Amino acid sequence: MAVPPFGPQSLEQLRREMDRLFNSFLGELPEAPWPLQGRERLPVNMWETSEAFYVEAEVPGVTQDQIDISVTGNELTIKVRRPQPAEEGVTYHRRERATGEATRVIRLPGEVDHERVQADLQLGVLTITLPKAEGTRPRKIPVNVRTG
Repeated sequence: MAVPPFGPQSLEQLRREMDRLFNSFLGELPEAPWPLQGRERLPVNMWETSEAFYVEAEVPGVTQDQIDISVTGNELTIKVRRPQPAEEGVTYHRRERATGEATRVIRLPGEVDHERVQADLQLGVLTITLPKAEGTRPRKIPVNVRTG
């Protein structure tokens, strides 16, 4: 039996699977801002209207080609790459801005129309609009009045 390679990617996969397991039992737990004890995270806000779910993430200094977004089933995955600046002849006295890759997997509270998902990046804020699937939107039922 072959032993799979063990490294940072397998640890990240294990962390995602453990997060998914805990979230399935407890719901999504609040998380601390990026980075958290060496694990890079993305702070997000999520809300919904009758038409869509919305996810907003702070990604200052990141360009659109450094962001990957995917939706699989009822999970949204946001992956952000913030490269380390290549500066020569510089001595840092403090370096607090996170670099590297951060990934968030967010369980959505309902089904979405995958074909109509949109993402906008403006002034360092990423806003993802996830329209609800047709069958999950509230539908007003008319009440008929019958006489006799």
